[in-house]
Amino acid sequence: MSEAIERFFASLPARAPALLRSPVGGTLRIDLADGNHTEHWYVTLAPGSARVSRQEEGAADAILTVGTQLFEALVTGREAALAVVLRNEATFGGHVVLFLALRRFLPDPPGARDPRETAREHVRRSA
Repeated sequence: MSEAIERFFASLPARAPALLRSPVGGTLRIDLADGNHTEHWYVTLAPGSARVSRQEEGAADAILTVGTQLFEALVTGREAALAVVLRNEATFGGHVVLFLALRRFLPDPPGARDPRETAREHVRRSA
């Protein structure tokens, strides 16, 4: 398990109040596959909170299965979660709202800019 992945999961509870304001709720199981070994992480999301566990606490409402190296690319911003799923490099099943909520915790790619800010800069320069 990489240090970036460990840091990502450890940061979820502290970041949840700012990122989970909508009425989202449920448990997402993230299966990190590495060869013949799979690690399971359980992320229970609720408005304003996230709890991370390595122990199964009942049935998951959704499951994301992804390779460990690819998940590291997600948590470091080198890959986008939706693109990875659409390219079928990862699989997702269950309540899609949990996947969308997880995406809020993932960083933007290095050098990415908010398109609204880019438009504002363009307006300021052309005025």
